Amino acid sequence: MWKTWVVKVAWLYVAPVKSLAIEERASVYIKRHGVDGDREFCLIGAEGRLLNGKRLGPVNAIRARFDAGTSHLELRMPNGAGVEGVVRAGEAVVVTIYGHSAPAHVVEGPWAEALTEEIGRPIRLVRLDRAGDGVDRATKAAGVTLLSRGSLERLAEEASLDAPVDPRRFRMLIGIEEASPHEEDGWISKRVRIGEAVVVPGGNVGRCVVTTMDPDTGESDLDTLEVLARYRGSTWSSEPLAFGVWATVEHEGRVALGDNIALLED
Repeated sequence: MWKTWVVKVAWLYVAPVKSLAIEERASVYIKRHGVDGDREFCLIGAEGRLLNGKRLGPVNAIRARFDAGTSHLELRMPNGAGVEGVVRAGEAVVVTIYGHSAPAHVVEGPWAEALTEEIGRPIRLVRLDRAGDGVDRATKAAGVTLLSRGSLERLAEEASLDAPVDPRRFRMLIGIEEASPHEEDGWISKRVRIGEAVVVPGGNVGRCVVTTMDPDTGESDLDTLEVLARYRGSTWSSEPLAFGVWATVEHEGRVALGDNIALLED
């Protein structure tokens, strides 16, 4: 059964390459592991360790486009320079992503040289072998993340901002329209229908320095961590500096912008 009220899907964000710029979708098909193609690639250093925005600075300003049907990948640098080609698998590697090991293959082609030149240190692009391994909470099968505009509005108020906080800072898959601030916290352990899919939020998403960076420039311009610590520090959460929630997928299905989101009765 449905609750008597619903809220709406405000945005759908994915990132073909983990830590690089996110892109908005009009619709996605949510599977048990999340969305196909989301965080399918990632960056590693010369020693084979995962590199992200916390270590590399403004990489979230580099845009990636990947066509799974043709295996064509394009990277666009902040200065407009681009590099593209067909993805071809090279050396097999194992990448450690937030405590779990993920098998992958180095991507052969021009991308490593372009990324190394842009970032200023040796970089290799790898493609993960298993769908869903690129998400931060893969060991919990957390294929979905959710954040409400109401929470963003509360953050802007606490930070004394005149303009809205850009939701892309937080890199969440699904945005929620018409919900009250931090309403999503109350959905933990409950069943939630989103479009055709049903998910079960399992905990909060803890935040890091990447959220302080402007998503277009990669420059740090808003101390989100200080603001969250100040007004959310005494609030119970499953992770520190919590903002939004992660969820497992109970029932797969299509989700589109404007779709209804509703709690399901037990």
